This record gives sequence, structure tokens and C-alpha cells, in this order.
Amino acid sequence: MSRLVRTVLRYRVIALIGMAAWLAIGVWAVMRLDIEAYPDPSPPLVDVITQNPSWSAEEMEQQVTVPIETALNGIPRLEYVRSVSLFGLSDVKLYFDFGSDYFGDRQEVLNRLQTVTLPQSLQPQLSPWSAVGEIYRYQLKGEGYSLNEIKATEDWFVLRELKQVPGIIDVSTFGGTTKQYQAEIDPQKLLQYNITLPQVISAINSSNQNAGGNYLQVGDQNVNVRGLGLLKGVPDMDAVLIAERNGIPVFLRDVAEVKEGYQPPLGRVGRNGESNIVKGTVLLQRGEQSLPALEGLRNKIAALNAGLLPRGMKIDTIYDRTALIKTTTETVWHVVLTGLLLVSLLLLIFLGDVPLALVTALTIPFAVLFAFGLMSGAGHSANLISIGAIDFGIIVDSAIVVLENIYRRLHESTSDEHRLDLIAVATGEAAKPVLFSTLIILVAFIPLFTMQGVPGCIFAPMSMTYGFALTGALLFALLFAPVLASYRRAIRKGHTADPRLIWWLHRHYERLLIRVVRNRGVVVVVAVAFLAVSLASFVAVGGEFMPKLEEGNLWIRATLPQDVSFDYSVRLANEMREILGAFPEVAQVVSQAGRPDDGTDTTTFNNIEFQVDLTPQSSWTSVRSKDDLVEQMNTALSKYPGVAFNFSQNIQDNVEEAMSGVKGENSLKVFGDDIGVLAQTAKQIMDVMSSIRGISDLAVFKESGQPNLVISIDRAAAGRYGLMAADINAAVQAAIGGAAVTQILEGDRRFDFVVRYKPEYRQTIEAMKNILLPSADGARVPLGQVSEIGYREGAFMIYRENGRRYIPIKFSVRGRDLAGTINEVQSKLSSSVRLPEAYHYEWAGEYDSLRKEQQRLAIIIPITVGMILALLYVSFNSIRDALAVLAVLPFGIAGGVLALLVSGTPFSISAAVGFASVIGVATLGGLIFVAGIRRAEARERRGQHTIIRASCREMRAVLMACLAAGLGLLPAALSHGIGVQAQQPLARVVVGGMITTPLTILILIPVIASLGLVTTDSREGEV
Repeated sequence: MSRLVRTVLRYRVIALIGMAAWLAIGVWAVMRLDIEAYPDPSPPLVDVITQNPSWSAEEMEQQVTVPIETALNGIPRLEYVRSVSLFGLSDVKLYFDFGSDYFGDRQEVLNRLQTVTLPQSLQPQLSPWSAVGEIYRYQLKGEGYSLNEIKATEDWFVLRELKQVPGIIDVSTFGGTTKQYQAEIDPQKLLQYNITLPQVISAINSSNQNAGGNYLQVGDQNVNVRGLGLLKGVPDMDAVLIAERNGIPVFLRDVAEVKEGYQPPLGRVGRNGESNIVKGTVLLQRGEQSLPALEGLRNKIAALNAGLLPRGMKIDTIYDRTALIKTTTETVWHVVLTGLLLVSLLLLIFLGDVPLALVTALTIPFAVLFAFGLMSGAGHSANLISIGAIDFGIIVDSAIVVLENIYRRLHESTSDEHRLDLIAVATGEAAKPVLFSTLIILVAFIPLFTMQGVPGCIFAPMSMTYGFALTGALLFALLFAPVLASYRRAIRKGHTADPRLIWWLHRHYERLLIRVVRNRGVVVVVAVAFLAVSLASFVAVGGEFMPKLEEGNLWIRATLPQDVSFDYSVRLANEMREILGAFPEVAQVVSQAGRPDDGTDTTTFNNIEFQVDLTPQSSWTSVRSKDDLVEQMNTALSKYPGVAFNFSQNIQDNVEEAMSGVKGENSLKVFGDDIGVLAQTAKQIMDVMSSIRGISDLAVFKESGQPNLVISIDRAAAGRYGLMAADINAAVQAAIGGAAVTQILEGDRRFDFVVRYKPEYRQTIEAMKNILLPSADGARVPLGQVSEIGYREGAFMIYRENGRRYIPIKFSVRGRDLAGTINEVQSKLSSSVRLPEAYHYEWAGEYDSLRKEQQRLAIIIPITVGMILALLYVSFNSIRDALAVLAVLPFGIAGGVLALLVSGTPFSISAAVGFASVIGVATLGGLIFVAGIRRAEARERRGQHTIIRASCREMRAVLMACLAAGLGLLPAALSHGIGVQAQQPLARVVVGGMITTPLTILILIPVIASLGLVTTDSREGEV
């Protein structure tokens, strides 16, 4: 290593040029680096949607969902198959292993769907939805235009334009009205002209066709022959010939009213004071970078608004992910720069040498630029966790060791002779401990590097960033730091190497150590008691999977009784939107009742969702926190009986649904076969859960109780009239529900032409009974004579997972930790609820993910500690010394536990990452300290006096390593801005651990050494 450094020093001008180039390339790469607000934690997910607007939930399950599930089971690396069947919609979601290829999974699903034959030629489609893919929402406005015109422009023009933007996979349209042409038949006129409904349908279909007559040669010219018969508007439709009676033609206008209308809506969107708008949601392709896609999207929208749209129409932004990324990035960079300043100030104070402190501090920007440069070059995205969780104290450790050794060598030298050789030798001496310390830290991060599933998706960018940053810091410490140090002049003879603060600390620390060593028995007892109490308090900390990333908005879901009508749902949505908009903290409210026409949201009229954008929290006056605002909103909305509310956030809501398959923050799934038994069992469980403190937003997803108007065919009566069941059903569908018999082409747009009876002939049971069916002999048979018509209760929504039905109970936890709440629920359920045979329940959502990760950590952490112990043994060649260093780790963990307890922060995966950092820094500090004692005792062998002197000598290095790690994350631990919530538990654990760790190293290890538990054999492997 000395030879390499000597060569670099010989060409140090070139090295400086390389360093400047490194800096420039890093800055360029950071400017190109894609930064996401939140990593996508969902596994590769393929969503299969099938729609049939005339089938009930049971029919969708039996004839669509089950055949699709059967065909798709057995796909390689498939983990879960979850489905929802409801009126007119089947949604089958396939969850694959996190390591599988998403596009390969989609292709395999498409291949298998080709083998599925569904009734009525239904065609399943793949939905492009993903948990964090909704990056942009907008409203298409058009003053003076009808909703039909605005929606048609959205569907046939805007959607196609926006899908051309790189990175955009689809645009989902919600709200407005979908244009269609309607022929409302008067059955009395049919009877008058002796015409049947099938005749009308056949005539319309036959009257809307073009024909080709090949081509003709006219002289030297080729002429194509075309027969034009397409319907072009309402006048053409009115003039469709149905039949001829006594030489008089009967046109469609004679038996029906033809008009432009709209198809029955499945949902409606409102915004602030507008009750019905056309909203578009832009979806990002999985794996694509959001910022470039959003930039291209804004450019495209600007072009559309500049003149491509019809005059008077424009796209108005409702939600832009860029705003969240910008706000959170600014907050995180503020925290990062504050931490950088604190670490640099610490270095200056403890080293007492401005050039040395500046060179050490330069490690941070170089390491960070190196890390982000590699991430940008490899095409990876950074996120706010990977940026904000970097501990600069750990980053500078390598440079501290190298530069302190160089500085000591330069301090001993009084002339500039052979300075470059001296620096090369000093760097070579420090190379081994630097490499070893970096290895120790990387080993301590094994729990982070090996995270899988949801935690792996969230923290993988962070682990990559840490690995790259440590590598960059190591390269800087061994190659560029010596070059910069070489420009440091020789220190004047007699100049002290230590600042006054260090002398003051040495003096008081030495006095303290003398007392500690004399009373070492008391110290050991106090230390053990402190450790026991601290670790025992962990049970009071509680647990959650991940802290909520503050998004600056609320996503509120209102669940109404399952049999509410569309008009009632819309009326409540308008009222609730007005209530929410009255809060001064609310910037805008967008409501959506029901589901979009494309079926990408598995819900119906009983579901209303609100996007509530909030003003900056610094401007709030009536409430102090977001929790208080939620409580006030919940109170204001409690005036609606029978309505269950759930409060979440925009991205958070989608992530929670992707993780559990249920619309809710957390859920308990009761599995079984009978819907009635499931509902009864779920009611018992909900009654128990309602008594648990902290449980809120509690509700059972209803699976039954949907009123159905059933037309049951009397096959014997129908047979007497020669009527087939299919004939009766077709007539019923056309007369009551409406049949799209053809499509009307208008340029590149196409709209359904629907035939059905006038409302007064299909709105009541009596009117339906009088619908006339043509028999085989030409007679007319009332529907009531060949069928029984009446109301029956049926399934509302059927949930399935891996082939079994289940009923979900959704809930949130507020004012209490998640793990403690669930543990209490489980205890009460085991004693008060007896499940039927072959029925069981499972937890889904955050708690399930937390439990799985805790089980993994329980295995990987002991392995990590064992590897650290092995490395320490290799370093010291002494198991006693290795154990002495290892004894520091529980006290560092205890400090992190106390920090969580004092700050009221539950244990989470983020906190677990913090504990890994504490283990790394504590091991490094203990390693330096024990090695120093070993060296001193090997030279002097004067017992306790040698231990005290060696401890004072190593005090500065230990304090610098630990305090730098704590100060680097102190701003994140104290900040409450948008974007720091995910790394707050991590930062608080590190800050707490870095308080107890140096105290343990500086006090407890000298006591251990004074008891003869540290060897005096100094080997080559020491650091």
C-alpha cells in the first residue's frame, strides 16, 4: 500500500486533477439521478380484470374468477392469488416472488389466459395499476362543452397523447359521462306494427355496415368500389328500416325515440364545488423513473393546452408527484447538510487543526458523490430513505484513522525532508485498520443487505448507497487524503497536537477513571443493572412495520351500506366534500364515488374516497398536528350513521392495499367456505376488537346483503310456448338492461348504439312482467307467464385468496403501537371466539410484514454478531479481547431502546436498521480502544496505571467516531418536516446508541482490562 501511495504522491498534481474530475462527474451524475419520494414496496403484481355488466357477484366468481384462477395457478414463482368478485367485475391479482421478472410474469399470464374460454366471449384484460404508479392526476375542463364531449375528448384524444410520453403505461379515466346513442323502444308501438324486439335489433345491425366491391379499371385508372351504409347520426338512425306493412315502411323512429345519451355511470368524481368532472390518473410503468416521466408529461400537457385541445378545453393539474418529491427532497437535504455541518464542526473542535479537519470533512461530499454517481450510472433510483439515512460519522471514520496517523507522524517530524515518504509510510500503517474497520461496518450491515420482500424493496437503495459510500470513503482516505495532507506544512517544534478541549477532557477523564477502577465492583453492578432495565423496557416500546412517510395530504375512505344507490352515494359524496373543504387546513378536496369504467378499482357505489390536499403545516392555526385534524374531521363526519371512515394518505393507501389485498391500513382475514358463517364469525371478532384501546376505523367488508331482482325462468311454462331460456334472457337483457347492438363511428371515435325499452316499461316488477316475448308460432307471451320475478338477497362482494373464500375486517391503529394492539387482540380472540371447524384467520398488512421481518432478524442478527466476533478474534487472536469489544454492543443497543422509549417511537424496520448502525460503530469504537490498551500494556506492563494512560490516549478517537455518528443523524432525529418520518426511528436509535456507547467504551472496558480480561500480547493483526 505504501508503494501505491508513494506513486500517487509523486504525481499528486495528476491526482488533484483526478479528484476534481471525480467531483465534477459526481455533481453531473447527482443532477441526473432519479429521486423517488418512496420506493415501490409491492412485489411483481399482475392484475387481471374481466367485466360483464349484467352478472352478479356469484356469477362472476363461478364463471369468470374461478376459471381464471385455475388456469393461472402453477405459474413459476407465483406466491399469492387474490381475487375480488362483485357485480359486473372480476379482479384477479397475482403476486409473484420479489426476485421474479415482472415482464416475464406478465407474458406468462397472457400466454395462459389464451387457454381460458369464458362465457359470452368475455375477454380478460391486464390492468397497469401499481402501488406507487399514480404519479399525476388532472381534470379536463371545457367551458361550454357537455360532459359527453369532454369525456369523449379525454378517451379518444388526450389519453392517446399522454400515453406517448416515455415511461407512461396508461391513463385511467374516472368521472363524466360516456357518450352512447340510445333507441328507447315503445312496446306498444311494437305491438301496433306487429314487430318484435329481435327484429329491431337485427334491422339496426344490418343497417350499419359498409361493403367493398373490389376495384374497377376505368380506362387507365384504377377505382376502388365501396358501398357506404354506416350510420352517421341521429337522422340516419331514425331512418333505419325495421319492416314493411301493407306497402308502408316502418322506420326506427316509428317505434322508438332515438337520441344521444350516456351509459349508466359506475362512478362519479367531484372537485371542490364541482359535482361531476372528468378526471385522468396517469400511471407510471413499473421500474421507470418518475421525474423524467413527469417532466415529459408536463411538456406534453403544455402542448395540449397551447392549442392541440379543442378551443376552450384545458388540462388542470389536481396532483403532481413532483411537488411531494421536491418538498421531501428539500427537507431531507436540509437535514443532511445540517448533519454535515455538525460533523465538520466536531472534527474541527476535536482535531484542533483546520487543514486536517477540512480534509477529513471532504470525505463526506466525495463519498456521497461517488455513491450517487455509481447509482446514476447503473440506472438505479435514490429515495428519501437512502439519502437521509446516510450516517456521515461512519463515512468519515476511514479518513480520521488515516489522517490522524499522518498528522501524528508529521507532528513528530520537525522538517520538510522526506515528508512524502513519511506520509506514504503513515498511510500504509493505517491501511490495514482502515480496511478492517470498513469490513466490520459492512458485516454489521448484513441484516440490512439481506432484507427481503417489502423491507428489501424499501431499504435496498439505502444498502446500495451505504455500500457505495463506504467504498468511496475508503478510496478517498487511502488515495486522495494523503495527497491533500502532503500540502500541510511541518508543524512547528513545540507546538501541541491537541486542542485545549482535549486536554481538559483528558484531565477530567483520568480522574474519573481512577475512581472507576478503584470501585470497579460497584461500576459493574450498576452497568449490569442499567443494561437489564434498559433492555427490559423494550417491551414497552411497541412496534410497527414502518413509520408513515408524511405526504402532506389525506386519503379518506367512506364505506356506506352495501345496497346504497348511485344517486344516494353521489349526494353523500357532495355533502362530505363540502364538510372537508370547510377546514382551513384543506387546500382542495376531490371525491370519487364508485369505480371507473375500466374496472381498475374493485369497488362499487358504497365506496367513496376523498383526496384531501393540505396547506403547509406551518400555516395551521386551528389544530396543532395532523392527528388532531384527523380527529376533528372524524367528528365532523360522524353525523352519518352506518358509514365507516378510514384515514390514510395517497401513496400509503395504495401501498397498504397492494400489501394486503384489502382497502384498509390493516386487516384480519377470516377464511372459510360459507359466506353466511364467515359473516357471523367476522361479527364476533369485530365485537371483540371494538373493545381494544387504539383500534379505530373498524369495519367488516360486507360480502352478503346485496338485493337482487331475480327473474327465474319457469322452464315448463316456457317450453309450452317453445321459448328457450337463452331467448328469454336475451330479450330481458335487451329490454331492461339494454343491448349494445352496434357501434357508431365518428372519425377515429366509436360509440355504442344501445336498444332498450323506455323507462316506464322496465322500472317496476309489474312493468317487467308485461314485457312481451315472441313465441315460436308468432304469438306474444308476457314475461310474467314464463318466469317468476322477485327480490332475493345475494352476495355483494366475494374475496378469495389462494382458492379459498375469506372475509376481511379492516382497522387502523391510532394513539398506540401496532404490535402491542395486535397482541392484545390475539389474546382476547383466543379466549372469547371459537372458530368453526376448517375456519381460521390471518393478519394482513403492516403487522404481517412486521412479524415476518422480526422472525428473519431473530436469525440473521445472531449470525451477524457471530461474524463480528470471529473478525475480532482474527484481529486480536484472543477470544477475551473479542468478547471485551462485544460487551459494548448490548449497551449501545440499550441506548437505542431508551431513545425510542423517551421519544415515544415504536420499534420498526427503520429502527432495526439503526440498531445495525449502532452495532457497527460500537464495534469500531471498542476495537480501537481495546487495541490501544493492548499496545500500551505490551510496552509498559504497569497494570492499572498503563490502562488509564492508554484509555486517555484513545479517548479522542472513540469520542470522535461515536459523536460524529450521533451528530450526523441528530437533525433527522429532531426534524418534523415532510420526508424525514421514514428515517426518524433509525436516527433516534443511532443518537441514543451513540450516547451510551462511548460511555461504555470509556468506562466499562478499562474496568474489564483492570480485571485482567484484556491480553497484553500485541500481534501483527492488531489495529
